[in-house]
Amino acid sequence: MIYLIKFAYSFILPPGLFIVLLAALVIWLWRSSRRQAIVLSAVTLLLYLSMTPWVGDALIRSLENNYEQPDNITGDVIVVLGGGATSGTPDIDGEGNLLGSAANRLLTGVRLHRLDGLPVLFSGGQVFSDSGNEADTAKRQLLGLGIPEADILTENQSLNTEQNAVNTAALMKELGLRQPILVTSAFHMSRAMAQFHEAGLDPLAYPTDYTSSRGTALYPGKFAPSGSAMQSTGLALKEYLGLLAARF
Repeated sequence: MIYLIKFAYSFILPPGLFIVLLAALVIWLWRSSRRQAIVLSAVTLLLYLSMTPWVGDALIRSLENNYEQPDNITGDVIVVLGGGATSGTPDIDGEGNLLGSAANRLLTGVRLHRLDGLPVLFSGGQVFSDSGNEADTAKRQLLGLGIPEADILTENQSLNTEQNAVNTAALMKELGLRQPILVTSAFHMSRAMAQFHEAGLDPLAYPTDYTSSRGTALYPGKFAPSGSAMQSTGLALKEYLGLLAARF
């Protein structure tokens, strides 16, 4: 009963509500203009599919499975890529927080540091005027987690993955570092590796922040539209477009 209620709610609340409204519009148009109704039906179906975990998870999983976490870690610096930050929001020892993906990446970087003692280089700047500076926020949080300041390196100017790669390569060259262990979200790793190779680096990929479970199962909830599923679809399509752009 609980799952039936959840499924019904997905069509009462946005974004599923918009699918219901579009379907109603298709029915209304059918009598007066079947051609327009058919076109709108196709658009509605594509929009609905993009909102379902069935499609969103499949697209994200196709990216997350491209790299596996290595058993043996070799390198001289742990490079963690940012993924967004807020400004002015309260934190334990100051203001500003990393967004979910960036926080997961940072946590993995900290755990790797505790395994091998390598320095952590966090790359990410202030992308928007009302967002936080990712690397500066990360440094404060790394210090709060007990990482020695001498083991924290920051690159706080990058606004996208290409700049992450170029600016990180320049900083590593300046510091005499050569072999990065690249930490970023699993769905983002393929594009990040392409950009870092383009910048002249040969990093060891260490994916984290997985959003889709391994293995698949079909149940009604997989076909219930949701904002999170639509976000997954958008993220995956963005990564594929980024990979395409990186080739030209």
